[in-house]
Amino acid sequence: YLFNHSFIEYKLLEYRNKLKKITMDKLLIQGGQSLSGSVKISGAKNSVLPMLCASVMPATGVVQLENVPHLQDVTTTTRLLTQMGVSVTMDEFMNISLDPSAIDNFYAPYDLVKTMRSSILVLGPLLSRFGEAKVSLPGGCAIGLRPVDMHLKALKKMGAEIKVERGYITARSKRLIGANITFEKKTVTGTENIIMAASLAKG
Repeated sequence: YLFNHSFIEYKLLEYRNKLKKITMDKLLIQGGQSLSGSVKISGAKNSVLPMLCASVMPATGVVQLENVPHLQDVTTTTRLLTQMGVSVTMDEFMNISLDPSAIDNFYAPYDLVKTMRSSILVLGPLLSRFGEAKVSLPGGCAIGLRPVDMHLKALKKMGAEIKVERGYITARSKRLIGANITFEKKTVTGTENIIMAASLAKG
């Protein structure tokens, strides 16, 4: 009993010492006062990035997005779209206009995709509208195929021909065909990619 009790005390002391070494961020809120005023809330990054990628799909017209969050990922995505041929304009209120009518490049290079996994979301829209796309794997060869393998399996099921070589996905299809897709596990970007690809598919 004495041995077990001492052992437990030792473990508790060891645990307390570990906790002391952990530095944690915290918010100290002093209440007791009525709140007033207003706060401007920008749009959600996880919503706007797929919208930006989907902007490559219309053959005519201009896509308008309002209240876009001022984030590095948004800047990177607009750079990616611009180098594809999308005309992008942005005002001081973070309202973005995108004209995809002059797209002449279906290539998403590593130097842009490496900084942001969601850049893979241009794959489905480009393939669906133009029948071809070449997109770097997120992280290139270092990360490999696994993060996007479910995207590619679903696109193959829709009739796409896909090759993965030297860190790039090359996809081609005369026209994607609708299919019943069941992912092996939950994938948010996979779902977004395939829904966008399916929007211009046959059937």
